[in-house]
Amino acid sequence: MSCGCKTSGDSAHSCGPKKTANGCENVNTCGNSYKLSVFDWLSNINNPAPNRCDFVEVRFKNDRKSFYKNVNNIPLHIGSVITVESSPGHDVGVVSLTGELVKIQMKKKKFSEESALKIYRQANQKDLEVWQEARKKEDGVKLEARKIAQRLGLEMKVTDVEYQGDSSKITFYYTADSRIDFRQLIKDYAGAFRTKIDMKQIGFRQEAAKVGGIGSCGRELCCSTWLTDFRSVNTNVARYQQLSINPQKLAGQCGKLKCCLNYELDSYLDALSNFPSSSTTLDTEKGKAFCIKIDVFKKKMWFAYVDNSIAWYDFDIDLVKKLISKNKRGEKILPLEDLKQPETPSQSIDLIQENNVDRFEKKNRNNRNRNNQNKPNNNQNQGQEQRQGQPQGQKKNRTERQERPNRPEKPENPNVNSGNQPRQPKPQQQQKAPVEKVKAEVNPDADKAQQSNPHKKKFKKKYPPKKDKNA
Repeated sequence: MSCGCKTSGDSAHSCGPKKTANGCENVNTCGNSYKLSVFDWLSNINNPAPNRCDFVEVRFKNDRKSFYKNVNNIPLHIGSVITVESSPGHDVGVVSLTGELVKIQMKKKKFSEESALKIYRQANQKDLEVWQEARKKEDGVKLEARKIAQRLGLEMKVTDVEYQGDSSKITFYYTADSRIDFRQLIKDYAGAFRTKIDMKQIGFRQEAAKVGGIGSCGRELCCSTWLTDFRSVNTNVARYQQLSINPQKLAGQCGKLKCCLNYELDSYLDALSNFPSSSTTLDTEKGKAFCIKIDVFKKKMWFAYVDNSIAWYDFDIDLVKKLISKNKRGEKILPLEDLKQPETPSQSIDLIQENNVDRFEKKNRNNRNRNNQNKPNNNQNQGQEQRQGQPQGQKKNRTERQERPNRPEKPENPNVNSGNQPRQPKPQQQQKAPVEKVKAEVNPDADKAQQSNPHKKKFKKKYPPKKDKNA
């Protein structure tokens, strides 16, 4: 992508006072701020003067690049805005690569040195102003050009419009499925825009490279960032990779098959070289079986009977090769269901290790439960240790105190008597007498235990107060 300033070819943004004829200050020497840039890994190395390369790579709008000769030995660096030769007039571009790597790029793109144009000078302030004014007109010119083509009934799409640096020529990039008659169209364009008209037809992939966008992988399109050569992609590439022939998933934004299908094709071809042919048939005792599916990564092949293709049986490619060799010797193999070996369940290893969102909460809950479980055990152990140090007679007293005698039932309203007479309190001796008798009957040795421990405090068991139902 561009550095975001007008000197780099993007008229939608401006870097303000940093914009000069020498380039933008935000641009690095490696050129990674540019669209379809090349990393200059020799930028810090100064070559001798006689071996210095005189050619420079210049980038214009979007992905259009060309090579120019620095005949005047102007000191240039990546990001410098220069004025170059054109026909007619001159053009303004940005230097995208310098040094010895330019020769490698020229050899890669088969660019002849004899056809290279020359560099006039570094762009002055007047050149920049004319260039920027021309760039501002491009969006309006593109809309007007589409209206004119639609009015003439031409089956074409104007994708992009590019002004020359001196505003002496307009280049229209278009896409079309068939040949277009431009005789009337060029006359209307020349009358509307009053400049020289140049028409260039591009493919749908070149259109996607110029427009740009985000692919299904979530990243910017390869053709608009680094891919320059467009290789043909066939449906056989999808078949080799065992992909379903679905145009909606295999096609990119350009409407053609995705270029990334070619990236892993060599790896798939190497893996498939060890597989038997997909048209292999096995002669079994139950009938013939054919290959119905291949898994490249698991190295397995699925077979099914010709008469009954519902049941599938998967085998390793090594076993399939042995079965094919038996058939070649004229021997019939066992039925597929007998050859099928029971699969041993393999334990899945979580590489992320507990990738659940609630893993921390579960651990805390388990720790709390463990703490709660340990607490009563500790209390029970402490109670047992205290009881072991006490005499047996005192243990029996506690059991006796827990046994509570039955109390007589009281009326619902204690303030109201059946005969409307005041209640007389009973003597304490009469109330305590039956309790003492019960204790004496249950444990006659309690008095002896108390005498043995005279300093032991006597605790009375407190009963909860009774609830008043009329309250």
